[in-house]
Amino acid sequence: MPKVKKSKGGGGGGETSGGAMPLADQILQADTMRVRGRVKSKDSRAESEDNYVDERLSRKILKQARIQQDELQTEHGLVPEKKKTPVTVLGNVGGPDTQDADSDEEWPALGTSGGTDDNNAVVDTEIVVDPADETAMEMFMNKNPPMRRTLADIIMEKITEKQTEVGTVMSEVSGRPMPQLDPRVIEVYKGVNKVLSKYRSGKLPKAFKIVPALSNWEQILYLTEPETWTAAAMYQATRIFSSNLKERMAQRFYNLVLLPRVRDDIAEYKKLNFHLYSALKKALFKPGAWFKGILIPLCESGTCTLREAIIIGSILTKCSIPVLHSSAAMLKLAEMEYNGANSIFLRILLDKKYALPFRVLDALVAHFLSFRNEKRVLPVLWHQSLLTLAQRYKADLASEQKTALLELLKIKTHPPISAEIRRELQNSGARDLEIGLPVTVEMD
Repeated sequence: MPKVKKSKGGGGGGETSGGAMPLADQILQADTMRVRGRVKSKDSRAESEDNYVDERLSRKILKQARIQQDELQTEHGLVPEKKKTPVTVLGNVGGPDTQDADSDEEWPALGTSGGTDDNNAVVDTEIVVDPADETAMEMFMNKNPPMRRTLADIIMEKITEKQTEVGTVMSEVSGRPMPQLDPRVIEVYKGVNKVLSKYRSGKLPKAFKIVPALSNWEQILYLTEPETWTAAAMYQATRIFSSNLKERMAQRFYNLVLLPRVRDDIAEYKKLNFHLYSALKKALFKPGAWFKGILIPLCESGTCTLREAIIIGSILTKCSIPVLHSSAAMLKLAEMEYNGANSIFLRILLDKKYALPFRVLDALVAHFLSFRNEKRVLPVLWHQSLLTLAQRYKADLASEQKTALLELLKIKTHPPISAEIRRELQNSGARDLEIGLPVTVEMD
């Protein structure tokens, strides 16, 4: 007699295959079956081992905790604010090579918003500049600066010209005047102004997002009154315009809207709002427009203060910039009329250690040699930028250029810095000796 096999579909009923169960009983038995879930056994070894946080990550966590605690205490008035230490422009004479070797923080890449104390030190704390450095810079400022033109001035002038020119042509051709903006459009963008003047976070009106795609975007932007925007709205607007406008149009937005707002904020509060600082960093998405719309006009105005130069220069230090745009900016800074801000920006760009074309290096050498007959006392900034040039590009200078610079040091001397410059120039090779080509130095 064969062995009776157990049923596979029973699930604990102990029924055999000899007696078939009714379908109803099978369904009821299946409903009462316990569902067996697959339980993954945890690794006992992982529980027994202690998990340690990396040392570098621990420092960052503690640093952030201290920053947040200080902000909360300062906000609620539990402790007095920290004493403001003057920012001396002399800084580290030896350059960035002599900075603390234990620092493992890297400069953030383009577009990243810094949340650490290193990134926001220039923004969150008021900068107290050295009075001696500020006085030295004021000697080279433009005494009669041109009147600064805002977006409203240029738009009104442009509208008047268009109405006069195009209106005359249209009236001659069709006998009808030039059409004005639809009152409904004006009403919509007046409403956008109400939103942007109180904006803190969240979504922007769709009517504002399409402004860069309009042919008369400057006129529409004028309706929103950019001078009344909040700092957060200015940051969001910079993101939109830097991404959607061509370089030439983005340059106009930077020059007419962003730069005046930044300068006014620094002049009023002695520091720069975090959102405006982030807007300047985001504007570097188009570096050519940034240099032509912000840096070059700021230096050409002849009224750039030491505080403005330090804050805007910190953005150049933290962000990555293509070598061609930086080379063109250095060439322009070296050839324009000098003011103290030129030396700050030149030093920052030279410290990036680009492989500069010889044309740019020759222009920089000619820039420094043009001060041989300068009667005014040169600021420390000028000597620092010359030291940076000697440190970074001593091997790329010609022997005649080095000789001319050594002669310049006999006329324009700074006790601790000039000796360092002389040592750098004398203990290095020359590019004409390596290439075998003579290099002539322009003499006044």
